[in-house]
Amino acid sequence: MTYDRLVCANCAAPVSEGRCPVCRANRERMQQDSFFNGLNGLSPAALVALLAVLIAAVALLAHQTA
Repeated sequence: MTYDRLVCANCAAPVSEGRCPVCRANRERMQQDSFFNGLNGLSPAALVALLAVLIAAVALLAHQTA
């Protein structure tokens, strides 16, 4: 889940808006701690397509070496 969908328990606003100090601190922490920061924008369909391409590449490589 990304921070743009979270609601702050302190002010009940979306964390992405950063209305209160708690929102701003959590938004900064989540941006720094996110290992998959680049993958957050990908849709599930794009991730499935990427996985299918990787599986096909591995299968092709296995077929060529056998």
